Amino acid sequence: MTMQPHRSSAALLLLLLFTSAASDPQWLPATATWYGSPEGDGSDGGACGYGSMVDVRPYKAHDGAVSPVLFKNGEGCGACYKVRCLDSRICSRRAVTVIVTDECPGGYCSGGKTHFDLSGAVFGRMAVSGYGSGLRNKGEIQVVYRRTKCKYPRKNIAFHVNEGSTDYWLSVLVEFEDGDGDIGSMHIKPATSENWLEMNHIWGANWCIIGGPLKGPFSLKLTTLSTKRTLSARDVIPRNWSPKATYTSRLNFS
Repeated sequence: MTMQPHRSSAALLLLLLFTSAASDPQWLPATATWYGSPEGDGSDGGACGYGSMVDVRPYKAHDGAVSPVLFKNGEGCGACYKVRCLDSRICSRRAVTVIVTDECPGGYCSGGKTHFDLSGAVFGRMAVSGYGSGLRNKGEIQVVYRRTKCKYPRKNIAFHVNEGSTDYWLSVLVEFEDGDGDIGSMHIKPATSENWLEMNHIWGANWCIIGGPLKGPFSLKLTTLSTKRTLSARDVIPRNWSPKATYTSRLNFS
């Protein structure tokens, strides 16, 4: 009788967990690490441009950097994911919610991998209660992930006019999009135009238009990257707008 090679119980457990995850088409395999302080928020601003907002709710405790395959040159900023650890010996079955606020371009995130580099606080919450530090000590771990709808209770989409904006170069950061969370295209309608003008994606969640003179009020139209949903905020940036100010719409995708 031919003897089969022995497999360790740990290897069998990992195979079983991946088989279970693969049976649910919503969950996909990935890897994860953590950065920053053990109980910290990870990103200090980050490649999406959210700045100090990553340290306060609703972003706080959900910050995550992702590899280029999910970052999508910044168009993946704002997307939300559920991430769950596979090692049942130390991880709970609870998935954490991650908002893309930063990019992880090298190291574990290179080579086309799907990878999440999470804040220490988010990473630790995947562990069984009291074992957060033990999970962080493991370094890179196997996880599964899936897209989830972003939810910002009592928040509407806001537009932050970036520092340096003028009547000839207007740059806007988009915040708090429910649903898909990401942006595939953005258009602006100045007071002096009857047509929607296409804005350029410059980096992260930041878009701009060059022209002018650009006169407010400005209406803005967003189209999500994932499902191509469109939302238009009429006259959301007023005539007397100013750089570094944030203007909140009355709308969201929810």
